[in-house]
Amino acid sequence: MKKDIHPDYHEITIEMTDGSKYKTRSTLGKPGHNLKLDIDPKTHPAWTGQHRIVDSGGQVARFNKKFGKLGI
Repeated sequence: MKKDIHPDYHEITIEMTDGSKYKTRSTLGKPGHNLKLDIDPKTHPAWTGQHRIVDSGGQVARFNKKFGKLGI
């Protein structure tokens, strides 16, 4: 194996959205790096089963205005 071509593999801390933390090993950042997650299995709709509509820029309102009359 060639020397000095692989990234450093070290321990980092992962912080979940509920504040819980655990340690894992990664090539991300430097040793002791903290990674704070915005979305994780505790909050993501794919795992929780709770879907919510995020209206960015009024897209949902425009859709409902255009197609809401169909009543399907």
